[in-house]
Amino acid sequence: MQASEGPGPEVERAAFVPARPATALLREFLELSELFESSLAEELGVNPTDLQVMEHLIMSGPLAPSELARRVGLSAGATTTAVDRLVALGHVSREPRPNDRRGILVAPRPESRDRAMGRLIPMIMGVDAELDSFTPQEQDVITRYLRQIIESLRAHASIGISAPD
Repeated sequence: MQASEGPGPEVERAAFVPARPATALLREFLELSELFESSLAEELGVNPTDLQVMEHLIMSGPLAPSELARRVGLSAGATTTAVDRLVALGHVSREPRPNDRRGILVAPRPESRDRAMGRLIPMIMGVDAELDSFTPQEQDVITRYLRQIIESLRAHASIGISAPD
């Protein structure tokens, strides 16, 4: 008798199939969100990391490279490389920090921000408009469900992240 090597791929795949339609749709939403980001990155001529950098700059405005590195989870060197690429592509600029001329801020260029927002705003508005077909009570249930999903994802994202010493 041979020792079992564990379940086959069909069994493993079946274990990850969502049991309920809402969970399957949430998974599909996450996949489509990644596809949207990939198409935006391709349109802007950047890689996924550079797009993350751009997203933070577009949402927050100019940031110090160290803050940008912290937000995106990059080393100082990797952040410099990403900013160099984005500067070369005309997406961002380095500007002197107003209160400390020795420091710099990385700022999104208005044309690049407008180009990205030209894709993002219609998508965001379209998603938001879908709520109009639900009653206020149904919207409250949807909001509660999504809030709980976010809490669950936050909890799972922190698994394996050790606290600083």
